[in-house]
Amino acid sequence: MSALTVGHEPGQDWDDLVRLWEEMEWPEGSKVEIIEGVITVSPAPANQHNLIAARLQRKLLSAIPDDWNVFQTQAVSVPSRLAMLIPDLVVAPEAVVEGPGTCIPAAAAELVVEVTSPSNARHDRVSKPAAYAAAGIPLYLLIDRWAPGGPTITLYGEPAGDVHRVLQACKFGDTVRLPEPFGLDLDTSAFPQD
Repeated sequence: MSALTVGHEPGQDWDDLVRLWEEMEWPEGSKVEIIEGVITVSPAPANQHNLIAARLQRKLLSAIPDDWNVFQTQAVSVPSRLAMLIPDLVVAPEAVVEGPGTCIPAAAAELVVEVTSPSNARHDRVSKPAAYAAAGIPLYLLIDRWAPGGPTITLYGEPAGDVHRVLQACKFGDTVRLPEPFGLDLDTSAFPQD
């Protein structure tokens, strides 16, 4: 199944777009995001996608401070890029999630992780990294199961404007080093490749 998009009225402001995102009844189990001002509805991720996220979450939990956590399905807001994004994993201080609401400011995230699916690979490679960099998120980990030439992992950091610098790029099976404050070597050989 492909991602669907829902247009909004020309001239509609950010608050109206977020209200539409929050109030519409979307298909159960789907992932609904605002990407570059367009509401995008993607199907639920496949089992192997979720397995990668779960294995990575377990590793991250062992390396973060006690007042941080790893969140799945946590919306992060980047109004300057007309984006309400739901990364596969977000590492952020628990304090920013404790209040009311449906999202956190993206700038509060320490790390975001996206695992590509066939329906969202372009967004994970192009649109989302630009929004994450613009928000100043220090680290972005792209686990690209659908990369041409085979699955890859790219760690981005040092955001400037709407781009991150590539800190490390490798294939599934290699080790990725997450710098401090994580100080974690991720063995990616446990990630399913099918």
